Amino acid sequence: MRDAGAAAAPHEDWLQLINTPGLGPRRLLQLVEAFGSPGNALAAPAAEWQRAGVDLKLDTAAHKAREAGAQADQAWLDADPRHTLLCLDDPDYPPLLAELPDPPPVLYLNGARKLLRSPQVGIVGSREATPQGERLATEFARELAGAGLTVTSGLARGIDGAAHEGALAASGGRTIAVVATGPDRIYPAQHRRLAHRIADHGLVVSLWPTDTRPLARNFPQRNRVISGLSLATLVVEAALKSGSLITARLAAEQGRQVYAVPGSVLSSTSRGCHRLIRDGAQLVESAEEILDDLADWLGVAPDAPPAATEPASDPQDPEQERVLQAMGFDPVALETLRERTKLTIEQLSSMLVLLELNGRVAALDHGRYQRLDAGSPES
Repeated sequence: MRDAGAAAAPHEDWLQLINTPGLGPRRLLQLVEAFGSPGNALAAPAAEWQRAGVDLKLDTAAHKAREAGAQADQAWLDADPRHTLLCLDDPDYPPLLAELPDPPPVLYLNGARKLLRSPQVGIVGSREATPQGERLATEFARELAGAGLTVTSGLARGIDGAAHEGALAASGGRTIAVVATGPDRIYPAQHRRLAHRIADHGLVVSLWPTDTRPLARNFPQRNRVISGLSLATLVVEAALKSGSLITARLAAEQGRQVYAVPGSVLSSTSRGCHRLIRDGAQLVESAEEILDDLADWLGVAPDAPPAATEPASDPQDPEQERVLQAMGFDPVALETLRERTKLTIEQLSSMLVLLELNGRVAALDHGRYQRLDAGSPES
């Protein structure tokens, strides 16, 4: 079903197939398996496609759309040397991803292609993350990336963005963003600058041709690739109905380790993690626990400290520590703090400003505050 003309280069055959209207990745792989190569599949008539189980007849408009899509993809590839296409039959195709049933036939890459074969940990979680959740994701990612793991996530708001930022903050840290759009689009738009930084110091991966919008059906496929690329997946904050739980389930089905960070029983963003733990995910409180599990992949001793460490903190004011103790780790209103501490609103407001400036407290909406640090062992 190839249009008349000269034979195409191998990757151009893949581009023609991936841009064929109505074909889809699963049936695309079905054709390649039946005919032995993308080129043979394109050259076969519609009747042979039907005998191979793919009943798809292309009219003139479909042929034009396929050609236009392939040309747009090629223009994107030609626009920047960091833009590359990785096809399933390429020897560089990541082996962990190739293990999956129906692996993505092509990957559109922007950045360091070699990172796909590096040991990776997926970090995912709620888009509506709490400040404490984002801080935990950042710290986990920074320590894991500093120890030599590539942090893979989905460029979403909340935990995903914090994980990418944490990995980039590590010395020599690397991160991969698997997106749910075409390689020429950034979603959400607020992460445009972050996506460019990831392309500069890591890798952005797309499964879809150029000009693909962020359709709802793409996100589960994106999640499947995050878990498929990763040795293990860490969930930091997730509601009971969350795409992160889908990612974790896929990781478990793929035979990969799943980690979950526990949280407050009063927080809706912790309930998904608690369910994962009840269902067999490993509870973790620090990156060191993950590094212990994955030490063989990193070639380091299990007790090796992470590369990035926190600077020693200055002694804290006893009154501020008393306020932190009274806060606990759930969002709390100023009036509730006044009742617990017996301090005046003016005293509390002054301390909370200082604690916020020191990164130990976050101001939330509706006049609430939340503690960010884990506290001392005695707390």
